[in-house]
Amino acid sequence: MTKIKVESYLNSELKKKKALLFVLIDSEISNQNSSANLAKQVEKIGASAILVGGSSATDQIEMSQIVKTIKKSIKIPIILFPGNVTGVVPEADAILFSSLMNSENPYFITQAQALGAPSVLKFGLEPLPTAYLVIGDGTSAWFVGSARGIPFEKPKIAAAYALAAQFLGMRFVYLEAGSGAKTTVQPDMVKTVRKLFNGFLIVGGGIKDAKTAKSLVEAGADALVIGTLLEKGGKLSKLTEISKAMKTAKK
Repeated sequence: MTKIKVESYLNSELKKKKALLFVLIDSEISNQNSSANLAKQVEKIGASAILVGGSSATDQIEMSQIVKTIKKSIKIPIILFPGNVTGVVPEADAILFSSLMNSENPYFITQAQALGAPSVLKFGLEPLPTAYLVIGDGTSAWFVGSARGIPFEKPKIAAAYALAAQFLGMRFVYLEAGSGAKTTVQPDMVKTVRKLFNGFLIVGGGIKDAKTAKSLVEAGADALVIGTLLEKGGKLSKLTEISKAMKTAKK
């Protein structure tokens, strides 16, 4: 199969749909066979891409094997979602080349990116320039990334970061409540960011039901990331409901 240009594909899909569904597979939680089966099923449900990674994933060999196995099973792109340089592996189509802009540790803002960039080039991964913003606190992403979490009730701060990201040339912003977050990013924050940020807006963390998904799409999210729901043994029927609700959202 010819290598697809993932950014062009995502923007093209977005013209056909109100928002895209991304499913996150954490390589530390899933094994190769279950990951491949899950990827096949969510592709049928309507997922536009599979993200592979996680904030604490450290086993590069395991992640590489999972990506390779999934790749044989699906046609939608696999996008790496690295928490560190260990998340950069071959075989995927693209990578969320992310700067954790609200980290208090410069390593997660630019140093890890400098260490990982040669591998991105070597493996032929398409880099998707992404501002990664951790909202709230108490999650793995917040802890591992030394993030100064943006309070859920301070949407203007998130919007200012997103605008700065746009001025720095980043075309993607990812608002992340974190894996297992007690609450999701609020629609008001999405709406506030959407007013200022002219790019691809991804929202994730703790999205478990159709009503929440619909409200985030209506607020302006371009893609929703579902991970925790499936990690915790959630049924695929729930994901089907979320997918349907996203299609009926009014944007």
